[in-house]
Amino acid sequence: MRIGVPKEIKIHESRVGLTPTAVRELVAHGHRVTIQKNAGIQIDLSDDKYRAAGAEIAETPQQIYAEAEMIVKVKEPQASEIPLLREGQVLFTYLHLAPDPVQTKGLIDSGCIAIAYETVTDSFGGLPLLAPMSEVAGRMAIQAGAHALELDQGGRGMLLGGVSGVPAARVVVIGGGVVGTNAARIAMGVEAHVTVLDKSIHRLQQLDAQYGSRINTVFSTVDALEEHVSTADLVIGAVLVPGAAAPKLVNRELVSRMHRGSVLVDVAIDQGGCFETSKPTTLADPIYTVDGVVHYCVSNMPGAVARTSTFALNNATLPFVLALANKGYRKALLDDPHLRNGLNVYRGRLTYEAVAHNQQSIYVDALNALSQ
Repeated sequence: MRIGVPKEIKIHESRVGLTPTAVRELVAHGHRVTIQKNAGIQIDLSDDKYRAAGAEIAETPQQIYAEAEMIVKVKEPQASEIPLLREGQVLFTYLHLAPDPVQTKGLIDSGCIAIAYETVTDSFGGLPLLAPMSEVAGRMAIQAGAHALELDQGGRGMLLGGVSGVPAARVVVIGGGVVGTNAARIAMGVEAHVTVLDKSIHRLQQLDAQYGSRINTVFSTVDALEEHVSTADLVIGAVLVPGAAAPKLVNRELVSRMHRGSVLVDVAIDQGGCFETSKPTTLADPIYTVDGVVHYCVSNMPGAVARTSTFALNNATLPFVLALANKGYRKALLDDPHLRNGLNVYRGRLTYEAVAHNQQSIYVDALNALSQ
């Protein structure tokens, strides 16, 4: 199979779809891989390293899209990339379609086969291609939040862990999944006062057993959210409904009751955000203020540590890329129900129910679509 990796063009996005190690593995299986010139240059993955791994180098994205049977990316195709997709071409990347009807329509109109990293599942009930970036984003959320709490960023002028004689900051994490657990872990590491809210008693029991007195676990209700968010110094939004838009758990009125200079970090912003006052920002201009509360809503947070993120992501995606290349997309999707759960758009049809529900669109079951 001919596999193409274009250079990412989303603002401040330096991750790359395949590392030289992944390229070498694909080439060893008899596939041809073309990388756009300088696709990995920002993270010290030079064209020479790709050539040494057996890749061809293309000058333009147009050449990549025109020749490749499968496109492997990191971020969703941008407005200038969607017209380059063609009928029957496989696109394997993060898509986050639920809050993005414009991208959804573009993919449907292209006739491509769009497989979303974030909805591929595993036998443990997890999301293996989302997990590594969730791990990065969770850890970064505390880093970003700590910086936003500094006075010159508009924050309260607080040190997360406090110092002798001065209380630590109150960090509230909404959601106890991969993002939330990693955020809580880093916050505990700097000696902040950490509370995690979740609707799963089982998950709260796990966190309590793992971290003991270092963490406060609270069952998430409207009352609990209001009580803990209103008094927090830093709130991390870490909720996830796979493939669907994030629920708006913190409304504008609750934000207005928070301390001046407190901080919201919305890690769910890729799926529309879990704070009513959230809007996507970029690494170039990451924060804004609403009612005196600082918001950090960067939609590609792991892009700030692009080298770490790229290698972590490739570790997870490579087996699926190999399966798609070795078997062909149709057999790979039919053989593996977990990979098939990643199929969001198939030759002009929407094949992921949560996206269809959010956009009030017609939905075709992925297995039925592939069987026709």
